[in-house]
Amino acid sequence: MYLIDITIKTDAVSAAQSEALLAGHRAWFAKYFEQGYFLLLGPYLDRSAAGVIIARADSRAQLDAMLAEDVYWADKLADYQVREFQAKMVADRIQAD
Repeated sequence: MYLIDITIKTDAVSAAQSEALLAGHRAWFAKYFEQGYFLLLGPYLDRSAAGVIIARADSRAQLDAMLAEDVYWADKLADYQVREFQAKMVADRIQAD
């Protein structure tokens, strides 16, 4: 499993681009959520323009290919920090607040 920390570089995104890019970003993560690769995701409440994704993939190469589809990726409009981890304990039920 992977923990993906994404921070949008707001100083690199114009106001005119912002809404369209965010819509594309949301469509990207919805696609992989619906396919079962992104397991949990959402924005940070204590940092603006940033969020986290917990994902699964068959390999790091597969994950990198998915990340490369994000609208912020190609022009380096966001920072992506990826950490691989192995879950040792998983709650039977995880609920969003």
